[in-house]
Amino acid sequence: MPETGQASLVRAIGRWSLAALTINCIIGSGVFGLPSHISNALGKASPLAWLFAACAAGLVMACFAEVASRFDQSGGIYLYSRVAFGRTMGIAIAWLGCVARVTAAAANANLFAKYLAQFWPAIETPATRALVLSVLLSVLTAVNYFGVRKGTLQSNIFTAAKLLTLAVFIATGLAFLARQHFPIALALPTGPISKWRDPLLVLMFAYGGYETALMPGAEAKDPRRDYPFALFVALIVCASIYTLTQLIVVSVLPLATVTDRPMALAMQALIGPWGAVVVSMGVLVSCYAYLSANILGFPRVLFAMAENGDMPAAMAKVHPRFRTPHIAIVVFAILLFGFSSAKDFRWNLVFSAITRLFYYGSVCAALPVLRRKSGVPEARFRLPFGGVFASLAIAVSLFLLPKLDQAGGIVLALVGVCVIANSAWAARREHLK
Repeated sequence: MPETGQASLVRAIGRWSLAALTINCIIGSGVFGLPSHISNALGKASPLAWLFAACAAGLVMACFAEVASRFDQSGGIYLYSRVAFGRTMGIAIAWLGCVARVTAAAANANLFAKYLAQFWPAIETPATRALVLSVLLSVLTAVNYFGVRKGTLQSNIFTAAKLLTLAVFIATGLAFLARQHFPIALALPTGPISKWRDPLLVLMFAYGGYETALMPGAEAKDPRRDYPFALFVALIVCASIYTLTQLIVVSVLPLATVTDRPMALAMQALIGPWGAVVVSMGVLVSCYAYLSANILGFPRVLFAMAENGDMPAAMAKVHPRFRTPHIAIVVFAILLFGFSSAKDFRWNLVFSAITRLFYYGSVCAALPVLRRKSGVPEARFRLPFGGVFASLAIAVSLFLLPKLDQAGGIVLALVGVCVIANSAWAARREHLK
């Protein structure tokens, strides 16, 4: 627990702010960078892939909704796994979650730099790119360091700007298709189911991130009531946006498979050259918002670990004036800068998608365990057929799990070493008390 007499966190995040934060944590680089990749893999059936992925993600999110409705502390996936399965599992999930969130945010930072190059080509040089990323992350860190209300307000503003950009793209695309009598590019799935595994894995990345919004539970006004609401609102909003965006891209842009900026080129085809500029600016806003949401959310896991004695006590320090876990915020930002500089968009995206499958499975498995465990608060939201949902969600996670490349295997092995060392340190610390 925090030291006696130190400042405490403040509950400042309301129901709709939680919904906005959840949407912000989900919609990042995926919707702007993945349509061409999915189109290349699945052609005109690609819009349906987003719906199938929404169903798979929905299984996991439904389990998260019940589990989250039992807790009003910070920690998210770490807290749920620790209460259900014990300290070592909680620490393992926290480390996996940290790597998944850092690499997801790093993918967005890389995409930010890629799209900024359209306006400022000099950023493509390594030194300038490193400078821009350091300034970008420093600004985001400062906003969240100086108060959760400021971080939440920033998240809300940029979520609204992000959704407005996507709404303009979708409305313009649908109007164009109707006015020009363009045929809608949509076909039923074909080929073996194995053909769909890799695209669905990547799309699970696009639907992921909501777990970050569950982490600042001690700063939400009524998290046990509001988290299920936020999760289901976010799923409906994101599935609608993703599916319609893919449908417009493949209908308007027959050569969507040959570009890494499909939405920008599609908007250019719709309304002219300045349309690409508008979408590129929207990407920058989206990536900035996503990074802000992650710097707001994930440091609370480090804070929660320190509160429970699983991390050095410094991580649980709360700034006496700003009432934020300021040391945890700075540590997460440093890790984010390191991964953003070391690896590119594609590697960070795929590795994040793989690692999050592990903790998705853990939280889903926690659902039936917590139902039977004594001393755990009753769920404010109880999922009908919860055991069936949990089993299906775990099966989906196992089905999508691919082989790691060499770099990914090395990082995951290092995470395993860190988990063992962290668990031994925490157990020894507990024994010495």
